[in-house]
Amino acid sequence: MGILPIREAINIAAEHDLDLIEVAPGAAPPVCKIMDYGKYRYQMSKKHSTKHKTIVVKEVKMRPQINEHDLDLKIRNIKRFIEEGNKAKVTIFFRGREIVHASLSRKFFDKIIQEISGMANIEQSARLEGNHMTMVLSPKTG
Repeated sequence: MGILPIREAINIAAEHDLDLIEVAPGAAPPVCKIMDYGKYRYQMSKKHSTKHKTIVVKEVKMRPQINEHDLDLKIRNIKRFIEEGNKAKVTIFFRGREIVHASLSRKFFDKIIQEISGMANIEQSARLEGNHMTMVLSPKTG
């Protein structure tokens, strides 16, 4: 609209039932916009809220003596978590002297990796932490 006196700009905004908003106060003369400020704030809040997606880490726990059928069920659950867009944390717990044979438990992780290799990335490979071994899987992007 060009350069206007403040009173005239306020009157134009009031006629259209809008607000006069100062955009660049440091400019000479200051730059203002005539717009609906409430609608603008609502649109900005919606714009910021839709860009964020919460990623949940779902955990699957098992023991070293798990049988094949139960392992297949756990793998199905891991696939479902990955398809939903969540991360999956796979944990094997050791009790007592089972930890001596922790290297044998890697075959479970190898089978899981083989089954889900097309749909997930290994974010953290299998590693032993205390009395449990964990691995974190995340969905492939793109």
